[in-house]
Amino acid sequence: MSPDASNWTPTFVVLTCEHGGNDVPSQHASLFEGAQEVLNSHRGYDLGILPVAFHIASALSVPIIFSTTTRLLVELNRTRSNPQLLSQYSRVLSREDQSKLIEAYHTPYITRVQTMIDALIQSEHRVLHVGMHSFTDALDGHQRNLDIAHLFDPDRASEQSMAELWQAALNKANPTMRYWFNEPYQGIDDGLTTSLRSRYSPMSYAGIEIEVRQGLLTTQNQQKQVGDLLCSTLGSLLNLAH
Repeated sequence: MSPDASNWTPTFVVLTCEHGGNDVPSQHASLFEGAQEVLNSHRGYDLGILPVAFHIASALSVPIIFSTTTRLLVELNRTRSNPQLLSQYSRVLSREDQSKLIEAYHTPYITRVQTMIDALIQSEHRVLHVGMHSFTDALDGHQRNLDIAHLFDPDRASEQSMAELWQAALNKANPTMRYWFNEPYQGIDDGLTTSLRSRYSPMSYAGIEIEVRQGLLTTQNQQKQVGDLLCSTLGSLLNLAH
């Protein structure tokens, strides 16, 4: 499909960042004794992405919903039925305490996102939901040959169209970076955007996840540069669409 801004015009952008930090609530600190190295790694959170998300939200004046609690407590980018919802650290809890953990962290976050999108759609807005994430440069000894990726459902034309438009704008703005679709993960994998697609029609909702290589986000200056690149290109598309 060739990119065409007329295919789908987003009228409201919502940002989310599920893995913005590696905080451990004090009441759960005992679960992570001796695990600081893991908490500080890509397993504990998406390094460097929250400042990028804040930068985009501020520059484009759009709302952001985020969490700074480590994903190793409860994985907010998984559905409740996913076996990866809890990590090796939180699965040691009793079934009752696991349920309490999910109700304390996962349920309120998902509800907050749904409530915002519900209200926008009920007000006859169409929503472009951008989930902000970062990925480790190498996994299991293999270097990942990409810098920025768009994850989406190729069966939803609005998402494919927007991803293609956005990536074309990025290529024009900075052709030295490596851009991919649906890498290093599939856009239809279990997660927040996938679950929301079952809740909203393609004409009301488009969910695109942005994945940024963590090696591009090690300093504040790099984070600002990536944020500038993403928000300037997305902003140009929104202006074009309007």
